[in-house]
Amino acid sequence: MQSIKTGLGRVSGSGDAQRGEFVAVAPAYADTMFLNMFYDLTRGLYQDFNQAFAKKWKVETGKTVTPSSSRMAARAVRLARCLGGLQADVVTLALAYDIDALASKGLVNADWQKRLPDNASPYTSTIVFLVRKGNPKHTKDWDDLTKPGVSIVTSNPKTSSGARWNYLAAWAYAQHKPGGKEQTAKELVSKLYKNAGVLDSGARGAMTSFVQRGQGDVLIAWENEAFLSLKEFGPDKFEIVAPSVSILAEPPVAVMEKVVANMARASWPRPISSICTATKGRSRRSRRAISIVRIRTRCRPNSRSSSRS
Repeated sequence: MQSIKTGLGRVSGSGDAQRGEFVAVAPAYADTMFLNMFYDLTRGLYQDFNQAFAKKWKVETGKTVTPSSSRMAARAVRLARCLGGLQADVVTLALAYDIDALASKGLVNADWQKRLPDNASPYTSTIVFLVRKGNPKHTKDWDDLTKPGVSIVTSNPKTSSGARWNYLAAWAYAQHKPGGKEQTAKELVSKLYKNAGVLDSGARGAMTSFVQRGQGDVLIAWENEAFLSLKEFGPDKFEIVAPSVSILAEPPVAVMEKVVANMARASWPRPISSICTATKGRSRRSRRAISIVRIRTRCRPNSRSSSRS
């Protein structure tokens, strides 16, 4: 068991880590309704997930499920909606302690992380840099983001759960350097965020600012988002830089047991579990040069951060 104190709070444990931003999935009526709430960076994945679930459910039960998706706001809003009674069957809330908050209200089982494979994290990503073609600022590692004249685009860790992974990745790099300690980590992240020319409320917004609006020199991004940018806008415009140290982001999934029980869908966790296993994916193309740090995040933000995040 390890404990790492960060500017966002205390991260303790031994193992994995957490991440993200946001979106929701809204389906239809009565016995055909299935609501999966997820954050924006996994929109494509869960569109495929919904189709796979509907197909599997039809084969196993003969019943039709018709899920659809709808965009939702940032972390604080989606968590508040769940706590306020949103009838979601499944939640994918980038940060484990957000699901813990639901568990504390009896909406999710206390041992939710043991109820699905891989500690309830069906996929992983990591944090990389997206730069413009040719890497004009010669960005190679986290220290380069603190140099004068470098404009960073990222999301705000006070409003974006995905940005907290970015923050923790930079913190981990500083602590893993020779002589690294809490003070040097604070200094690095402080310098880094002073270079943030754009601090969007969410990770998808940060990508839009960098890729489509042409703002900034470097985007701190989830690896899957960086590859999505290359796919959609072309490798002739952007390239990915893998820092020497990053973090293994493992966003969790949990079944809203209370909702499922109340709506007589107690058997749903079984196919949900199998689909989570079937759709498990780990993008690893840029990771060959990265030292991945794995931390089980139970990062509970201090009062100043949590009041706004």
